[in-house]
Formats: sequence, structure tokens, C-alpha cells
Amino acid sequence: MISIGRTDKGRKRSNNQDSIFVSDTPVGPLPNLYIVADGMGGHAAGDFASRYAISVVIDFIRKSTIRSPISLLKRAFVYASNELYKEAEKDKDKLGMGTTMVAAVVVNKTLYVANIGDSRLYTVDDNIKQITMDHSLVEELIRSGQLDRNKGRNHPEKNIITRAMGSREEAMPDFFEVDMKAGDRILLCSDGLSNMVEDDEIRDIVQDSTDLDDAVSSLINKANYYGGNDNISVIIVSI
Repeated sequence: MISIGRTDKGRKRSNNQDSIFVSDTPVGPLPNLYIVADGMGGHAAGDFASRYAISVVIDFIRKSTIRSPISLLKRAFVYASNELYKEAEKDKDKLGMGTTMVAAVVVNKTLYVANIGDSRLYTVDDNIKQITMDHSLVEELIRSGQLDRNKGRNHPEKNIITRAMGSREEAMPDFFEVDMKAGDRILLCSDGLSNMVEDDEIRDIVQDSTDLDDAVSSLINKANYYGGNDNISVIIVSI
């Protein structure tokens, strides 16, 4: 396993509310771990939310003896969401804060994914495939047939999230399992990338780059070239 991750504030935001975590080595009972979180809230609250949620998830995993990746990620996500809500209750400046999160672990060529919100995970070989499904108003409209997917990218309510960490309700993530093979690549990203760069262009950049660091830099540069409207976070993992 080889990976590279980077986060960038983009061209329009004054601060970076994204946070990432990258480890090719064991974290608690997990052999590796990759996380992207996109915070929501005021200037300081969103930044705090993403960093704090990741730190709680990592701490929970490190202390756990749960061997099942899905069970462990589920428990860690729910616990972190509750802790984030408690932190918001303590400070009026943080009320209503929350964060998206997508996390991945690879065990014996099987990819396990948990996500909440609209940060995404893709797999890339000869094609690109979005594994996660956005928890957003636009995605719900698309799935119900009320909105064409091609029109969703520029929809005025594109950024309305329907599920996130830190809410009063239990924040239950979605889970996915994917069989991987040598040479496959995994891409985790915040919507600062996926909203700015088309999937086919993401695939071409990842495929054409022999160096993961170059691929991550190229993706961030491309998102900024197209406007850099949001913070941009990218992790690429090579099997």
C-alpha cells in the first residue's frame, strides 16, 4: 500500500475547513486507514469540526479491539458524531457545526468504506467508479427522478447536506465493500474536487500519473484552475 494525501484551501475561501488522515501502517486493529472530512459551520467551527471528528475516530479505533472493519468504522463514526454534538453544546460559537466524513481501509485486497455527507470515494483502474453515494438534497432529487444528474452539478442547492456528523440525530454512515486488485487506485476527496472537476478528467489524471504525488498535485491544481470555489482535499491510495 502506497498513498499520498493533501489538502488545499482553494482560491475563494479564507480558511481550510477540510481535514485528512493518511496511514499506510496499522491504526489499532486496522492495517491502514484513510479519512477525508469537510467541516461545516462558522469560520472556526467548520475547521474545528473536521479536525476534532477525525481525532475522535482515530482515538476510538486505536483503543478498540473490534476486528471487523465495518463494525469498527460504524462504532467510531457514531461515537465521533455524538462527541462533536456535545462539543457544539458547550460553545455557542460552535452550535450547528458538523462535518462530512469518508473513511477507507484495505484488508487482504478488500476495500471497506464508510461515508456520511458528500465527501466521496472512487476506485480507478481503466475506468472511474464512484463507490459512495452523496447524502445531499441534490442526490435525493436525482435518485427520486426529479432531477437529471447532468443538471445536478450546477444546481443552486448543491451544497445542502442531508446527513452529517454532529447532528442531534444518530449519524449513521453508509458502508461499502469492494474487491480490489494489484494496480488499482483509490481516491478519497472532498466536494472541492468533485464539484469542480468532471469524473472523466479525474480518471485521466490519476491514470496518466505514474507518481502519486504528481497525481494529487495535478488534481488540486485542476480544481483551482476551474475556480477553486471550495477547500480541496485529495487522498490517492495505490494497491
